[in-house]
Amino acid sequence: MSLFGGLHDEAPQPKKAAGNVPLAERMRPQTLQEYLGQEQVVGEGRALRRAIESGKAGSLLLWGPPGTGKTTLAQLIAQHAGLAFEPFSAVLSGVAQVRDAIAAAETRRSRTGQCTLVFVDEIHRFNKSQQDAFLPHVENGLLVLVGATTENPSFSVNAALLSRCRVIALQSLSQEAIGAMVDRALSDRERGLGVRELTIEADAKARIGVLSGGDARRALTALEACAATCVDRDVITKEMVTESFQHRALRHDKDGDLHYDLLSALHKSLRNSDVQAAVYWFARFAEAGGDAVSIARRVVSMAAEDVGLADPMALQVAVSALQAVQFLGMPEGRLPLTQAIVYLAAAPKSNAVVRAIDAAIEVAREDAQHPVPLHLRNAPTALGKELGHGKGYVYAHDTASGIAAFSCLPEDMKGAEFFVPSERGFEKKLGERMVENERLRRGKG
Repeated sequence: MSLFGGLHDEAPQPKKAAGNVPLAERMRPQTLQEYLGQEQVVGEGRALRRAIESGKAGSLLLWGPPGTGKTTLAQLIAQHAGLAFEPFSAVLSGVAQVRDAIAAAETRRSRTGQCTLVFVDEIHRFNKSQQDAFLPHVENGLLVLVGATTENPSFSVNAALLSRCRVIALQSLSQEAIGAMVDRALSDRERGLGVRELTIEADAKARIGVLSGGDARRALTALEACAATCVDRDVITKEMVTESFQHRALRHDKDGDLHYDLLSALHKSLRNSDVQAAVYWFARFAEAGGDAVSIARRVVSMAAEDVGLADPMALQVAVSALQAVQFLGMPEGRLPLTQAIVYLAAAPKSNAVVRAIDAAIEVAREDAQHPVPLHLRNAPTALGKELGHGKGYVYAHDTASGIAAFSCLPEDMKGAEFFVPSERGFEKKLGERMVENERLRRGKG
């Protein structure tokens, strides 16, 4: 059975009749043998699997999308280690609840010798003082801490706590794992739907795998919704699955990891000139409710960073798309933005502008602060003229070529190169022009 997690109970609840317990909860894995979908971390022979089985997994931070089994894994760790399981929701709990749990753990250890595993769901929502409250008790062995988060722990968990916990990255479940989970739920006569003898079409099962987005809880909830419309021994069809999901909410976490992952995927697809992928990642971001202005700003940035002067029109197209999105809003703004994305993805690429400004900044920071050459200085006063300011300067437009025969770099920097054009697109022609301009500045016209 595939591993999946969710919000834990805040306190012991009255026992529900089995028929009232959601299928996703009834089918929660009870052993590591039932646990599918995270073979990369808890498959047979993996280090974490061995540690759990020996009861020595220790404190962990479980990082992954919703429905990937963070809660279940914490419960299995407590089970194998013989620890009391104390669940928390960082959304609903504060420092007072943390202190109460610590006091209860101390009482439990003094009376029975049993230590406690504290499971903190959405630990990234705890502030620094709330996270720090666990530290001394993790260090003295009273508590084993397992935190669950959908955010990158490097940014969302304070350094002191992070240093005491091993980070385990969980992935969205594969379609194969979701399919195996569906099969088990349909066949299990004790916890699942087995007594109803329902079957499912292959393409319906595959559709659950796709629409669930790798979230086991969503998959089982959809399966249960389908089953509710069936009579015993009925067949679940693809159409029933689609209806149960309706318009699924695509995952997106504003200002979270997925937000920036989607932006990164779009940018890198544009950089690699992959039109189809760029349009897809934009669609993913937009359909998940991502801010179109954020995309448009990234597109403008990409136009300068990765297309540059290989196609000078790229920046104009990108800025126009940003303005159109701001003017039109969504969904109308998706069309000019898609147009810009396609244009940029297909455009020739160059990062010569980036390399030029980075190189110049490095020299400006690290090299000597060269004085401005006298012929380039203003001479608004008589004293300036006496000191030679402006002497030798020639107004470029007064020359036949439009280029005066002198260098504009400090004497010690003559010959320095920062912008080196590529051989792609317009930059090839720009490079030829730069060579000719240099020849004229050297007085060889």
